Amino acid sequence: MIRYQEGKVVSAADLSTVFANSGIKRPYQDLERMQKMIDHADVIISAWDGDKLVGIARAITDYAYCCYLSDLAVDKAYQRNGIGKQLVERLRESLGAEVSLVLLSSPIAVDYYPRIGFTHSDKCYVIAREK
Repeated sequence: MIRYQEGKVVSAADLSTVFANSGIKRPYQDLERMQKMIDHADVIISAWDGDKLVGIARAITDYAYCCYLSDLAVDKAYQRNGIGKQLVERLRESLGAEVSLVLLSSPIAVDYYPRIGFTHSDKCYVIAREK
């Protein structure tokens, strides 16, 4: 039974492990950076199997107009069980109907997002990080 929780109850080590096990490209070896990612997120919704973090949605938002879903990651051993979809649904419930949800997809997930309600847009612009 997967348990979902909202709040910054995630440790840097847990976040690092779920990123490493999910296939998402993140600097998971850098625990200091992982902690900053937790500390500065506005919303974190996590999925737990017992005391093991198996999925996470981490977002930055103004709570009024838009939200950037910066991370959606599910441990590969738990993928295809609806956890990612449930994380997004819980995030949307938390934000309310007047807040749009925006993300940049990992190349390995571009086919996934339309299946859970996202619409593709060609209006995105990015200045990539240097590190």
